[in-house]
Amino acid sequence: MDIYVDSANLNEIYQAKELGLADGVTTNPTLIAKENGNFEEILKNICSEVTGPVHAEVLSLDSDGIVKEGRELAKIADNIVIKIPMLHDGLKAVRILNAEGIKTNVTLVFSAGQAILAAKAGATYVCPFLGRLDDICHDGLELLSSIRTIFVNNPDLECQIIAASIRTPAHVVELASMGVDILTVPSKLLTQLEKHPLTDLGIEQFCKDAEKFKNL
Repeated sequence: MDIYVDSANLNEIYQAKELGLADGVTTNPTLIAKENGNFEEILKNICSEVTGPVHAEVLSLDSDGIVKEGRELAKIADNIVIKIPMLHDGLKAVRILNAEGIKTNVTLVFSAGQAILAAKAGATYVCPFLGRLDDICHDGLELLSSIRTIFVNNPDLECQIIAASIRTPAHVVELASMGVDILTVPSKLLTQLEKHPLTDLGIEQFCKDAEKFKNL
């Protein structure tokens, strides 16, 4: 299982990398806009920081525009993956880019049917959104489980699953138990995974006991 950092902030990515938690990075226009810099330069810096895949999203919604942007983004670095929204023209673009050897990630996937279409189109990755389904009272974990079962039972669908919109440490544990290929996680949630109240109590007691020896 790989863990990606869902961020465009170099400091957050570096901190995750120090802990072995930056097998790759996922970005989107919203995350990059928060960094107040040049779009391409930000991506170049991220690609220099990590050796794994760096997912960069197109802005166009028509197939010609997606293909054009995808080709340009792919020139930034060898580890760039093109993120493409799940729509008809997006799938057309995936087929074209895949034929050219450019890796793609079909994002904003909310059903198993969409995941099948993306994989058949030649997507390298498919990106189901867990938390956003939970927000509307649908079981996001059930969707991830269904997609994984489909891909395992159909090895000709050579597509990896990236679980996105992960909101809680419990989501991370459930997805890891399920055997999902990749989890893309915000840096805030990576920090939450480190914490447990019993760990804090144990450290507090340890420090109190250690002080007794210092005073001897």
